[in-house]
Amino acid sequence: MQAVKSAYIHIPFCVKICTYCDFNKYFIQHQPVDDYLTCLIKEMSWAKEKNLTTMFVGGGTPTALSEAQLERLLSAIQAKFNISEEYTFEANPDELTEEKVALLKKYGVNRLSLGVQTFDEDLLKLLGRSHQRADIYSAVRNARKYGIPSISLDLMYQLPGQTMDQFEESLNEALSLEVDHISSYGLILEKQTQFYNLYQKGKLSEPNEDLGAEMYHFMIDKLAQHDLQQYEISNFAKEGHASEHNKVYWKNESYYGFGAGASGYVNGVRYSNINPVNHYIDEVKKGNAPIRTEEKVSLKEQIEEEMFLGLRMNQGVSKARFKEKFGHDINEYYHKELQTLEAKNLIDNTPTHVMLTEEGRVIGNYVFETFIG
Repeated sequence: MQAVKSAYIHIPFCVKICTYCDFNKYFIQHQPVDDYLTCLIKEMSWAKEKNLTTMFVGGGTPTALSEAQLERLLSAIQAKFNISEEYTFEANPDELTEEKVALLKKYGVNRLSLGVQTFDEDLLKLLGRSHQRADIYSAVRNARKYGIPSISLDLMYQLPGQTMDQFEESLNEALSLEVDHISSYGLILEKQTQFYNLYQKGKLSEPNEDLGAEMYHFMIDKLAQHDLQQYEISNFAKEGHASEHNKVYWKNESYYGFGAGASGYVNGVRYSNINPVNHYIDEVKKGNAPIRTEEKVSLKEQIEEEMFLGLRMNQGVSKARFKEKFGHDINEYYHKELQTLEAKNLIDNTPTHVMLTEEGRVIGNYVFETFIG
């Protein structure tokens, strides 16, 4: 039985709904936020583990909470858990006031993940973001003022109408802020988003994959020149600032998921919580775990997940770890698949690890699918 050393908390409320987002989220006005926090705190109280290595509070937008609500949540987390290593909060730049940063610092948050997406004002409007370019600078300034030791920015590329020059300018502005970490993702038209609906109506063109690949390669080279080294397909960090919490997912380790729509992985069982806020509240008030689905992960599925999650990291999948976890030699278990991918120059099969090549990272999903079946 693997000990649970990490937790994810979901705050499903936003001041504004972004056009590209398919996460479980709700416009915060008229929502039962205080009741939700009461039930969230109750759900957390049922967790067996108290000592955690990492904690990630995401959404939605956690900083959409009022100062009083934010402190209530932070105080409850502090009362329930000891977080020894990394404690991350997601934040929107326009909501990261000095007062909220001070609260986060007071309760031990040591990493902020800012949902920047772009520095271009027109693209920010297109994405439905609530912040403006100046808010990004203000948020980073506030975080530095209160001594938050690690700051990450999310940037998007392959956006509708976005040029290479616009993307390069966003990268330059992000680098000028001397942040510690950048996560960058190409736009995917997910169902149940405003963007997808526009695409279905012929009012939005499909993302330009060739331009997206060009942006991706440019970004890797550009960030490396500023000591932000790629350690995962979409993540870049200065030394000592890689996201330890996200590594929990990529290493296929156990974690709690708390809140409406949150997912967790405990004792070999993957589960997802109820999505609608009111249904989540009703279930917890009855004293029931608010679980919507749960599935025992078979050994075969664990092995598949070990591959397609582990290969996201630059270091790849450790052969020794694979042998220790599953009792199989990776070269024997995946002999045909490894041979085929290596012949196509999509993986490097070293004596100690299997890892994606630079070419393999661009079409990672194709490589991952090779190990599923």
